[in-house]
Amino acid sequence: MKLDKWKFKIACARACMTRKDVGQAAALNNGTMSTALNRGVNPATIGKIAKALGVDVLDIIETEE
Repeated sequence: MKLDKWKFKIACARACMTRKDVGQAAALNNGTMSTALNRGVNPATIGKIAKALGVDVLDIIETEE
């Protein structure tokens, strides 16, 4: 799974959090956050990010339309 960069930025803005804040809240290192945004990570990691932002996973992942 891969984060949608635009959706992620919107969720961060709504939560008043930076990418670093989200990583710390989700207990993820900077490298994992970068991988999630650029290449994709396992669903559990996306779940941690969504939980840290207080959003549903579907609100921040790339989806095929």
